[in-house]
Amino acid sequence: MEVLITGGNGLLGRHLIPALQDRGDTVRVFTLPGEDTTWLEERGVAVFRGDVRMPDTLTAPMNGAEGVLNLAGMMGLWLPMKDYRDVNVTGTENVCRAALAAGVSRIVHISSWTVYGMDLGRPAREDFLLRPFQEPYAVSKAEGDLAVQRMIIDDDLPAVILRPATFFGPGDKLHFGRMADRVRAGKGLIVGRGDNALPFAYVTDIVQGILLALDTEHAVGQAYNITNDQPMTQQQFLEAIAEEIGVGKPTLHVPYHALYYAGDLAERVAYLTKAKKQPFVTRLGIKLFGTDNRHMIEKAGRELGYAPQVPIREGIRLSAQWYLAQENEGRDRPDSSESFNAKLTA
Repeated sequence: MEVLITGGNGLLGRHLIPALQDRGDTVRVFTLPGEDTTWLEERGVAVFRGDVRMPDTLTAPMNGAEGVLNLAGMMGLWLPMKDYRDVNVTGTENVCRAALAAGVSRIVHISSWTVYGMDLGRPAREDFLLRPFQEPYAVSKAEGDLAVQRMIIDDDLPAVILRPATFFGPGDKLHFGRMADRVRAGKGLIVGRGDNALPFAYVTDIVQGILLALDTEHAVGQAYNITNDQPMTQQQFLEAIAEEIGVGKPTLHVPYHALYYAGDLAERVAYLTKAKKQPFVTRLGIKLFGTDNRHMIEKAGRELGYAPQVPIREGIRLSAQWYLAQENEGRDRPDSSESFNAKLTA
């Protein structure tokens, strides 16, 4: 298959593209103009530059594509809601319209587990109403998800929607790297009791879900949760990181509500001062780490044949090997000043 990936130059793309090529697919990637795409070119991937907010730049990369994997999205930036909507809603609609015009036979849209909201009190199913936490990333991802649903009904868009967990793995400076940095620096505090489930999955399990959605004929028009159904708790996750990188385990527990209010105050100050950087602590980050979030995958298992292959604990071991290798090679490490924030959502 000739496959176009929007936003394929990040962590997920680095694991997805080799998997596609290994099974014989031809891959092309749509990236922003200023991105470093050396590794893509070395793998023989055709690179098209543009912006999902600019529909005209999507015409050429769509020409001849049979499948489109829409990974493009904005996350982890301290920007207004409008900027998030421009990418995660309007940009998604632009990709889907361009795919329809080009006669693409299958679109896989990557949504997010955050569209359901957090701390629901029970595992989320695909038929739950989308009630995201009121912050730009989650709200715009939910609106983009709904936009794809509408186009499936109104325009016969041949799309599958995936709602993955927060994924991590080798090469992950954004999620695993920052957590490991904080644990290594002795700053790995535990939010609340620490017995809440974290909605994480190893990156290759997300890749598996994408490939199945791309191939399964009857998946069109459906939405699927793609995650690990055996999550680790917050405390288990942080302790496992500490064990694998050879440092002391986090022991400091800070009350959830105190941190949440601190995040609220930090955000208000950031807005009032028109800060360019995200606050050290945010409400979203505290909710992610301090509340219990689980998601059912029975539908994906039944209809796609999806089954997680990498236990979370094994994923931490593999990620820690990469992390330590980066340190030993003297490469740049993530900024350890980053803490609980929106950058930890998928």
